Amino acid sequence: MNQVLNYQKYKKIAVMGGTFNPIHNGHLVAAEFVRQELGIERVIFIPTGNPPHKNTNPMYNEHRYLMTVLATVNNPHFEVSRLEIDRQGYTYTIDTITELKKRCSADCKIYFISGADAILQILQWKEPEKLLSMCEFVAVTRPGNNIKELEKTVSMLKDKYKGKITLIEIPALSISSTNIRHRILANKSIKYLLPSNVEDYIHKFSLYQAEDITSKEIEKIKGKLHSILTSKRYKHTLGVAQEALQLAKRYNVDTYKAYLAGLLHDCAKCYTNKEKLELCKKYNINLDKFLLENPELIHSFLGAKIAELEYNITDFDILNAIAYHTTGRENMSILEKIVFIADYIEPNRDYFDGLDKIRELAYKNINTAIIFALENTMKYLKNRNIKLHPLGKKALMYLKEEKNE
Repeated sequence: MNQVLNYQKYKKIAVMGGTFNPIHNGHLVAAEFVRQELGIERVIFIPTGNPPHKNTNPMYNEHRYLMTVLATVNNPHFEVSRLEIDRQGYTYTIDTITELKKRCSADCKIYFISGADAILQILQWKEPEKLLSMCEFVAVTRPGNNIKELEKTVSMLKDKYKGKITLIEIPALSISSTNIRHRILANKSIKYLLPSNVEDYIHKFSLYQAEDITSKEIEKIKGKLHSILTSKRYKHTLGVAQEALQLAKRYNVDTYKAYLAGLLHDCAKCYTNKEKLELCKKYNINLDKFLLENPELIHSFLGAKIAELEYNITDFDILNAIAYHTTGRENMSILEKIVFIADYIEPNRDYFDGLDKIRELAYKNINTAIIFALENTMKYLKNRNIKLHPLGKKALMYLKEEKNE
């Protein structure tokens, strides 16, 4: 649906560009503040289409547009344009401003509202010198921005490229779309961070769930795991991450942490037993006699250290969930229990006796599910003349005692 733009009657318009994924109150406050400060007659919100510098899910284009419409509907000075959403190929700001120029009177002044970070990168945009000559930039800053660096860049752009740039501080911009998405993943409230009708829309369509994660952090981890694990192990890894997410929803736990722990639980599976022992020695990971005799269990403890050093995981609950996902231990956190049981029941797991029962119990009572899983494992190992790790025995005793209290 191509939108006809006609702004002939206006002398001052401003473009509010962004992914708006989702749009939030910080965007709205910034637009209204700039509108009043500079006497803007019309603020045009233009959700990005396919920007070359960001990964956006094309499936979300219409959602982003509609959420922006909902957010701006009560302000008569705001409107939303499909100019970039409907454009084929990469969408560049220079093309958008060029198109707007055609729809405005010759004496209309166009402002482009952007975050301070964007100004620091503007010379990397398409045709930056031409862009700076076509519109005036309004850089909205937030607490924490490096104002000295920003002022230095603005001064350079004005001197070298004759750019017109105004700096305006907007305290409410401490809100971020990334933080909102993470809060949704973590089952945390997003109330008052964005308009209530946008919040309702997000919940109605179940937006920003783990299957929609496209953050650079997650994509980078997935890419590395895909390159080092076998295809079967990688498939299992994705299954555990998704199962951990669903269990986290059931037990009201941070779903983002659960997904991340599930994703990294087998990150050390790619090493040979010899390499595992060498790495444990290198990283001063103490191995008991049982682990030395059963090196196939080492990957969980080594994995916690690899997750910390190579994947920059600093959350101790995530690291412990990785470390004890194979053996378990007494007094496990709920996240540890979730990853432990998700490893047992993920949908790609080869069938074994008792699997259906554990899957059923997992969503009713996770402690009962772990007891059943450990007892089932003990029977399996006994038939092969193998013992359960002492940590697993302690976990079983602890959970049984807790159940009987």
